[in-house]
Parts: sequence; C-alpha cells; structure tokens
Amino acid sequence: MMRLIGFVFTLIICTTATAQENSPYSRFGLGDLTPNQNIVNRSMGGISAGYSDYQSVNFVNPASYGNLSYLSPATLLQNPGAQRNTIFDFGVEADTRTLKSTNPVGKFSATNLNISYVQLGLPIKLKRANKKGIFLGIDFGLRPVSRVNYKIATLERRTDLNDSLATVYEGSGGLNEAMFGAGLRIRKFNIGFNSGYRFGNKNYSTKLAFVSDTIAYYQSNSSSQANFAGIFFTLGTQYEIKLKNKSMLRLGAYTGLSQNMTGSQDVLRETVSYDISGGQYKVDSVFQSKRDGVVKTPLTWGAGFTYQDSSAHWTFGADYEKTNWDGYRFFDSTDRVQNTWKIRGGAEYFPATNTTPIKKYFSFVKYRAGFYYGPDYINTGNTMPEYGFTAGASFPLKLRKSSYYETQISYLNTAIEIGSRGNKQSSLRESVVRISVGFSLGDLWFNRSKYY
Repeated sequence: MMRLIGFVFTLIICTTATAQENSPYSRFGLGDLTPNQNIVNRSMGGISAGYSDYQSVNFVNPASYGNLSYLSPATLLQNPGAQRNTIFDFGVEADTRTLKSTNPVGKFSATNLNISYVQLGLPIKLKRANKKGIFLGIDFGLRPVSRVNYKIATLERRTDLNDSLATVYEGSGGLNEAMFGAGLRIRKFNIGFNSGYRFGNKNYSTKLAFVSDTIAYYQSNSSSQANFAGIFFTLGTQYEIKLKNKSMLRLGAYTGLSQNMTGSQDVLRETVSYDISGGQYKVDSVFQSKRDGVVKTPLTWGAGFTYQDSSAHWTFGADYEKTNWDGYRFFDSTDRVQNTWKIRGGAEYFPATNTTPIKKYFSFVKYRAGFYYGPDYINTGNTMPEYGFTAGASFPLKLRKSSYYETQISYLNTAIEIGSRGNKQSSLRESVVRISVGFSLGDLWFNRSKYY
C-alpha cells in the first residue's frame, strides 16, 4: 500500500508541475537541455561516467545498473546492513532564471517547477551467476530531455513606413523519453545499454502588427508546428581497478548514438485578427503546407573516472563529454548550434566508520560538491561559456518502524546549482539557481516470505 501511495503521489506531482521559464535560447536546436543526471550526480558537478551507487540510479551510464545487484566491499564498509534493494528514484527541481540584456538594457526573472526524472532500478538475483561474479540489474524510467518555452515582444519605430511595428516571438514544446536499460557486471567489468522511445514537439510563431493611429492593419502570423518521435540507444562500460593501498579506481565511458526521429511539420503564413474577447481568427492564408521529415539528433560520448580511498570516506571524480551538434538537422534544416564539450569534477565525503554510533545522525549523511564548464551548444554569433558550481547532500531516512529485520534503506537527496550561460561580452546573459530534491527509496520487493 505504501508503494502504491508513493507511486500515485509521484504521478500527481508529474501532472501538476508546470514550466513557466521564458528562455529565448530555447528557440534553437532542441530547446533548453535539461540536466541529464540524477540528483546525486548533479551535486558533484554531473560526474557520471565512472560513478556507481547501489542506492541511486545512474542512468547516464547504463553499465552502472550491474552494481544494483552487487555490494562492493566499500559499500559494506559504509553500510554493513546494505541490501540488494529495488530502488525507486525520483526527483523534482525548482529554478530561478534571470535574463540580462545589454541592447536594449533590460532584466527578466522567472521561477519554474519541473519534474526531473522517475526511475525504477531492479536488482536481478541470479544464484549460480552471482557465485561466479556475474550480476544483473535493470532500469525503467521517464524523464524530460529538453524544453521549449519563450515569449518575447519588441516594439520598434519604422521610419520608412512612418509607423511602429510590434513583434511577438513565441514558442513551446520539448522532448521527453521513456526508457528501459540493463547492466551486466562480470567480475570487475560492467557493460550496459539504455533504449526506449523519445517523443516531442516544437511549436513557434512570429506575429507582426503595425501600430498606427490612422490606418487599420491586419496582423500577420508565421508559425511552424512539428511533432516527432523515434527510438534511441545508449551504450556504457565501467571497469574497476583495485590499487595497492586498497583504494579503488573506476573507469567509465558511454555513448549516445545519433538518432533519426520521424515526424511531420505544419508551416503556416496567414493574416489574423482578434475579436472583442481576445480570440484570434484567420482572415486569409498566404501559404500553408504539411510535410513529413526527420529530426536528426547528434552523437554524444563521454568518459571519466572516480577514485575512492581505502576508508571509503572520500570519493573524487571527473568527466569529459563531447556532442557533435554539426550533425543536427530539423526537417532538413540546420540551426544555430555548434559542437560542444564539457568538463565536470566533483567529490563526495562520508564521515561515518564501522564504529560510529547510530545516534550521530549527521555522520551518516553524504556530502557532495562539484563544478562544470564548457561552451553552450547554442551559437547566435558568439560562443557562450556555460559554467556552474554545485553542492548537495544525501540524508538517510527511516520511513517505517519495524521491530523485525530491517530491509529498507532510503535517502533524501538534495542539490543546489548556481550557473551561468554567457559572459559580460554576451548581449544576452542568463543565470540560474536550481534547487533539486528527490528520494531514493530502497526496499526488498518481490520476495517470497519463508518460515524456518
């Protein structure tokens, strides 16, 4: 019943969360790309290639799923009562965006609430295989990939027409994915994949209206509405190296293959007018067409590592990621995008030892911090840097009381990100403060009770 209530609660959040962001950069490419890591990884700058945690779902590198069924010595050192639990991992985020324009001088702020992801990680128990060092984990998930949401109005004086021209640019849409993944651990080597269905739409329009005291003009509307969907595929690997000082180095790499999403696009050029209630109606169509086409997404790859000391107190890591946006096409058209890269770095600290008393709660909290840096994939004439600093923590939770054997290990995950897109030389600079909160709910599912 508690699991059912939790699932229903998550669906309610999904249906009530709204996006009110107004980012003009979402006009280009696939829109504003959402953070593609879980909250644990976000708090460490987004490192994911070489990171693995039995208590959260790292869906960036699917090779990590193999460790959902495997409890490493470092895990048992941190938590002697750890179980190979089913993990229900979900998160929400609230961010405040501030846009600063130099020409014309202006400032705009917006606050948004969005769903980050919903993931279900399942350890698969294989008795004979487990004895040989082979472990399997699978994952089901749903998350947004990008968002398109902007509305911008301008007013200029046209000396050639001796009238003022008002222009409204408006857009909406985004891309989402429903996914399934599996990861296999063979001794110290992990391999995994993600696959699923991506679906989305991108709608934008430009409305022109002459502002005149003497002449009545009809307004013009130039709009495009596109819907697209397709199958995606991601591969990942990880490898553990035990060092002489009993510390552990984990190497990782992943790649998201280029994807062709098929769809249709409606293009419309028309004159419009408005009734007394503000409703828009068409006066005449100048041009209207519908065509089928392909939206081609770029190839992405990343590599990185994590290092964990022998006491399992400290974990450090770094990633490098590159995306080839020059292969992006939107119904055979290019866009103002460019190849991009990012470097990420982060650390995690866990204070507790095997002898730490349970009453010292904050010794069992995992503390994290990190950063990221790289050029933005949108290029409107000048390459804009994108960078940010992150921090966060995971707080252990006990969501039910039990006088018997305890199987539940759950965490409240938090992260804060302070980032920027652009610099002082950019005509339009965007800064963001994002707060992410989520739960990793771990318990034994699908177990048959036995009596001895």
